[in-house]
Amino acid sequence: MIFGIAGLGLIGGSMAKTIKSKLNAKIFGFDNNQTVLKTATNEKVIDGLLTDKSIGDCDVILVALYPHDTVEFIKKHRGYFKNDAFVFDLCGIKSAVLEPLEECVKQGNFTLIGGHPMSGTENSGYKASTPTLFSGASMILTPFEWTQNDKIEWAKSLFLSLGFGDIKITTAKEHDRLIAFTSQLAHIVSNAYVKSPTAQLHHGFSAGSYRDLTRVAKLNEDMWTDLFLDNAEPLVKEIDCLCEQLKLYSNAIKSADSNTLKELLKQGREIKEQVDSV
Repeated sequence: MIFGIAGLGLIGGSMAKTIKSKLNAKIFGFDNNQTVLKTATNEKVIDGLLTDKSIGDCDVILVALYPHDTVEFIKKHRGYFKNDAFVFDLCGIKSAVLEPLEECVKQGNFTLIGGHPMSGTENSGYKASTPTLFSGASMILTPFEWTQNDKIEWAKSLFLSLGFGDIKITTAKEHDRLIAFTSQLAHIVSNAYVKSPTAQLHHGFSAGSYRDLTRVAKLNEDMWTDLFLDNAEPLVKEIDCLCEQLKLYSNAIKSADSNTLKELLKQGREIKEQVDSV
């Protein structure tokens, strides 16, 4: 099996290293950063460059670019794909990528399935990539409603062979709704939290809770701006919901309302215990 990977950042680079580690397959790679391409080649993570010619040899193409770049890459190269090739976009959102591509996929000779590996770090770029990033992680697949079941099953077996521990199948819309809460909101909260002037004085006064809450504040602002704006409606709903909840806590503390505060804390604890038990 021959792989093509467009984008060798944290996700694409880790995919390349994982494929080499698990399958020892041939990989053609592409990245806008020439230094990254040279490093990946010297480290034998990729075997050659992903070009208009070599992309036609690839059985599987993983696109790990920003959302709009992913759409343009697939539209530009759809005529070069091998017959029956599998193409996976690995963006953190799905509707903004899959909806503008649906018609060209229906007219093409390849299978496109959305994919979102649920693993990452606060660091970005090829230097942060690792062959163990996805070990035991969940992989979310968002096929079109008309995608044949045997192709979905093949995709599931591929990512399980790469060390993913669980495969979730859902729609692009449902993926984006849930990711707005589980990932995007967390990044916004973390990024906003460190803007308090008190953050400059935290040394010696902080422990695990501070580190956990601020870990993803160190994000890639270019990528996350695209992701947030392309998923604006569900993300804004989550932000507004959080603001409403925080206001309840603030009001209870301002008014020294111990009963209300205790009930709010109790509710949060019980919800956390409930979701963790599933």
